Amino acid sequence: MSEMGEQQTGRGAAYDSAFLRACRREPVPHTPVWFMRQAGRSLPEYRKVRAGIPMLESCMRPELVTEITLQPVRRHDVDAAIFFSDIVVPLKAIGIDLDIKPGVGPVVERPIRTRADLERLRPLEAGDVAYVTEAVRMLTAELDATPLIGFAGAPFTLASYLVEGGPSRNHEHTKAMMYGDPELWADLMDRLADITAAFLKVQIEAGASAVQLFDSWVGALAPADYRRHVMPASSKVFDAVAGYGVPRIHFGVGTGELLGLMGEAGADVVGADWRVPLDEAARRVGPGKAIQGNLDPAVLFAPREAVEAKAADVLEAARGLEGHVFNLGHGVLPTTEPEALTRLVEFVHERTAR
Repeated sequence: MSEMGEQQTGRGAAYDSAFLRACRREPVPHTPVWFMRQAGRSLPEYRKVRAGIPMLESCMRPELVTEITLQPVRRHDVDAAIFFSDIVVPLKAIGIDLDIKPGVGPVVERPIRTRADLERLRPLEAGDVAYVTEAVRMLTAELDATPLIGFAGAPFTLASYLVEGGPSRNHEHTKAMMYGDPELWADLMDRLADITAAFLKVQIEAGASAVQLFDSWVGALAPADYRRHVMPASSKVFDAVAGYGVPRIHFGVGTGELLGLMGEAGADVVGADWRVPLDEAARRVGPGKAIQGNLDPAVLFAPREAVEAKAADVLEAARGLEGHVFNLGHGVLPTTEPEALTRLVEFVHERTAR
């Protein structure tokens, strides 16, 4: 097998890592741990290197991306690195006029509301995000046996930002399009599925050992709407990268009622937020999938004994599951003490050592 082939199937030095073994539902030496948003504002070293650099610009500097991605691996001894980027990077790369405004989030200058607007969503080419390829290659050289997780925003969450023009509590414009013009909605989701799949392929082909699809806003939907209006696009993304042989993770917020459908969408690992115990989450997802999660991020502000007690509850709920990756039920909160994360990794590793 060629070196590229080894990278694409995760058969490099990281192949036998605890994280990838858990994703494949194989025996592990300990329960692997990583945290969503582990490379971010909770780390003083992150704030130092990002000082004065806008978010989107920081995502386009390979050396900076490499440093930020490595920081939590060095500090916390987590079992996987998560590629530092943002879900709107591929949209920016194809020419969508957007920016990430501090304290607000992604803001789109001209929202997509009509069929004519779809023409602004051209296909993503690898050359559009050459800085991603460079950063992933730099990272895999540095990480060696530690897996790198690539990621992308799921079609529904990207569509919500594009249609609303920014973050939304109620997704009025999004749902109005979804219900009122289902053909336009389906075409929008299909284009976003192609863009998302292309973005994941770039990361896998550069050396990422696994990928995660983030659907931050999909918990706003009822199961019937998810099945009809969202699952086809999510499945298209997972199908597009299936041939690479890397684990595919699916995570959404507030998705307790959608876990079974998310399992059907095609991922190998389904993430659960903190609202559903992991044993119940696994029951809803069904057999043949690993489960990721799911400590409440706010628990990390409690005393150490309380954090460990709640983490032990998560591990107990995961006892007997086919595969478990320990994570939070959402991202690390910005004011989290880094030492709390380091201690949590140590606790999970020691508690589950085989």
